[in-house]
Amino acid sequence: MEARLNEVLWQEHWLATALLAAGALVVGLVVHYVLGRLLRRATRSAPILHAVLVNGQAAAGFAWPLLALQLVLQLAPDTLWLIDGLRHLNGVLLIAALTWLAMAAIEGLANGVVAQHPVDVEDNMQARRVHTQARVLSRSAMVVALIAGTSMALMTFPGARQVGASLLASAGVLGIIGGLAARPVFSNLIAGLQLALAQPIRLDDVLIVQGEWGRVEEITGTYVVLRIWDERRLVIPLQWFIENPFQNWTRASAQIHQAVYLFVDFATPLEPLRAELRRVVEAAPEWDGRTCTLVIVDATERAMKIRALVSARASGPAFDLGCKVREALFGFMAREYPHCLPTVREIHRVESEEGLVAQG
Repeated sequence: MEARLNEVLWQEHWLATALLAAGALVVGLVVHYVLGRLLRRATRSAPILHAVLVNGQAAAGFAWPLLALQLVLQLAPDTLWLIDGLRHLNGVLLIAALTWLAMAAIEGLANGVVAQHPVDVEDNMQARRVHTQARVLSRSAMVVALIAGTSMALMTFPGARQVGASLLASAGVLGIIGGLAARPVFSNLIAGLQLALAQPIRLDDVLIVQGEWGRVEEITGTYVVLRIWDERRLVIPLQWFIENPFQNWTRASAQIHQAVYLFVDFATPLEPLRAELRRVVEAAPEWDGRTCTLVIVDATERAMKIRALVSARASGPAFDLGCKVREALFGFMAREYPHCLPTVREIHRVESEEGLVAQG
């Protein structure tokens, strides 16, 4: 009789717990739906906070029901069958949901900050600085949140705690090996924080890295993607930028100078070339009006080297302006002063003809 009574009580407790758990799930979903809509509507005038709420909506949809279910399971009698396992399983799922929510909130915060600073403007230096800091710092914070959530989930398993204690007790060689193995990860993480704070490079900066010209397309938590002018991608670890020198053409300003070099005869008049250079750059939309000079910079036994120096608002227009100047000056000399162009090919032809005559 007593066994029958215990069985009935056990069934009643399980039934009550199951009903409360189902109700808790429904309440959690309702709270998520209602509270989420109210908060999103209330934060429309605060774009950054609104972006955080929108980005964390999916993760919160799992976190609220799991939190309500965890409260019900904690209030349930300890004598219920499998109650400890259900509590542990739900606790791990709740930690995973909260970790997802934290990472989504960090990403939403970065997206909100980035949206407040568009880069599709003429002077986007400040916007690119903000984009770089937001992306790098948010990804570093997301990695930290993921590591923290994973650690918390593992610490709920007694076996994992024992393994951790054993590893700590026998640190020695294992600690050294683990440190060496984790060194690239932590060095890149620290390098990412250095790049975000000191900002030797930013998104859309123009760099010369290992002889390659390109723009910074992406900065992740471990590497930088450089978009080369011919559509190739150069992937460089973050640590490389801390340990090696490189050229940044847009570090302080997007404005830049472009040099065009020509080899001409010693008898070339410079004033007509200067006038033609001025005419070309004044008609070019890429010129920013700062610099337009033409000087002799070197001379060899065969020709003299002149440099046309012009300026533009950014590296892309500067390259285009340099090509226009080079084409225009060569075309001008071919029309007006063809005898002043390099005559090395004619010298070679005369020498070859003299050799044929001598042989004949």
